[in-house]
Amino acid sequence: MSYKQEKEVFVVEKHVGETPLECIERLRIEADIARDIPMTYAGRLDPMASGLLLVLVGEACKNKEQYTALDKVYEVDIVFGIDTDTHDVLGRIIHVQLPDETIVDTITQTDFLQKYVGRLEQEYPAFSSKTIDGVALHTHARLDTLPDTMPTKSVTIFSIEQIREGSLTKVTGEELAKNAIDKITLIHGDFRQADIIALWSRFAQDHAKDFFYKISISVSCSSGTYMRSIAKRIGSDLEVGAIATRIHRVTVGDFTL
Repeated sequence: MSYKQEKEVFVVEKHVGETPLECIERLRIEADIARDIPMTYAGRLDPMASGLLLVLVGEACKNKEQYTALDKVYEVDIVFGIDTDTHDVLGRIIHVQLPDETIVDTITQTDFLQKYVGRLEQEYPAFSSKTIDGVALHTHARLDTLPDTMPTKSVTIFSIEQIREGSLTKVTGEELAKNAIDKITLIHGDFRQADIIALWSRFAQDHAKDFFYKISISVSCSSGTYMRSIAKRIGSDLEVGAIATRIHRVTVGDFTL
């Protein structure tokens, strides 16, 4: 495991496919932290996301809110032309629309992403830990009891830009499906894996040689900003749909790996 300790905080590299709790347990073993010592994380990362996770140990757990509130920086890969119910690869595919070449003109404009900078109301994803009446949204989603109007929160995007000039690339449906399935097979627990892998396998059959556009972006934002929701919003604005295929947290406040 890649980690380091800074004062009362462990700065840990969470891997794709593991939950924050699984990451904590790996740290407990590798750092030889006794079972009776409390541990928690500050700032959740989804199973499909990787990168920097702050783990608090012992008395530091009392300062969780302080660390959770820190600003974040992410690197995100967005693929256009696909919608899933989680806005990433760990979701049921609900719509596919092959983007035409006109999307290239829009995405390659230097100011394409600037309208997303600033304060905005972001809708919580259906599959998230946000609770309504004490029940997590992901449970409501599985029970088909989601509210007609989804809850939102105010977040701030300080900057959003393509990681490098010319980051727009093409990926085949076959490559996209293989990458998704490889990541999903890393997950333990019940995340509807069998159902979702079957849908990605069907997608690979139907769109093996079709091309989808992908961009890589860097996002500096306030705490609680969902990268999956940013991908969804950009795709909706372009009227082709989009999902986040890679989410990697680079920094939390001044903490880096």
